[in-house]
Amino acid sequence: MKEATNNAGPNAITFVHVLCACSHARLIERGRSYFGSMETVFGIQPSSQHYRCMIDLLGRSGNLDQAWNILHSMPLEPDSLAWTTMLSACRAHSNVELGELCAERLFEMEPEYSAPYVLLSNIYAARDRWNDVARIRKLMADRGVKKPSGRSSIEVGDKIHEFVAGDRAHPRREEIYQELSRLGSRMKALGYIQDRSSALRDGEEEEKEQMLWYHSEKLAIAFGSVATPAGKTLYVIKNLRVCTDCHTASKFISRITGREIVLRDPYRFHHFRDGWCSCGDYW
Repeated sequence: MKEATNNAGPNAITFVHVLCACSHARLIERGRSYFGSMETVFGIQPSSQHYRCMIDLLGRSGNLDQAWNILHSMPLEPDSLAWTTMLSACRAHSNVELGELCAERLFEMEPEYSAPYVLLSNIYAARDRWNDVARIRKLMADRGVKKPSGRSSIEVGDKIHEFVAGDRAHPRREEIYQELSRLGSRMKALGYIQDRSSALRDGEEEEKEQMLWYHSEKLAIAFGSVATPAGKTLYVIKNLRVCTDCHTASKFISRITGREIVLRDPYRFHHFRDGWCSCGDYW
């Protein structure tokens, strides 16, 4: 009887996972090597998904010019996901020039898609270019582009509790706001500085602080903190990309409370523990 042999090798899906892993671990050279071996060693033609992984890998590590070159060397026409991946890298590294080019391309491809407007606004706000932020907001209004309202939900006691920014409707609102105040004082004592570029509109510093401090994910986390036993892991779902300030705040809160916080947005699972996040501060 002939012995069965297993000649199975990696396929296209294998390389997607491998390249994603290299991206999250910032293994740039290893990622390049795996990508280069796809066609030369394994005879697998890279797809747009593999190219997006390489853009993410290079963008995550700050090699924006190289990511840009990959974007333009694709044998296929880059899709909106590839351009959005590049724009996200520009946001993370506050690169205005490339960010504007990516956003303009996305405006042409999907004029009603709100993400590029928001990401470009983030880039401008990080550089204190509030006139440009206002210009983008006006452009959205003129084109009828609406950014969905941010909503965060948390399950406590077999019930889903949902929050929006500045929410005062919850029956335990006084406890929630007191907890946020208590956490805020302890965070500042540990060196927390609010990232007001996430406010996305100009105004007095105190007004920006208030806008940011009552974002929906912070309210959900504060509620979880008062409504569950000490040390219990909190699981929060956000319908939009978590802002940089809420991300920073979540790291501080995980350290202060000794809780793990799992925050899921449309782009990443963020696992906060002891002041760190599993995403490596890139999402």
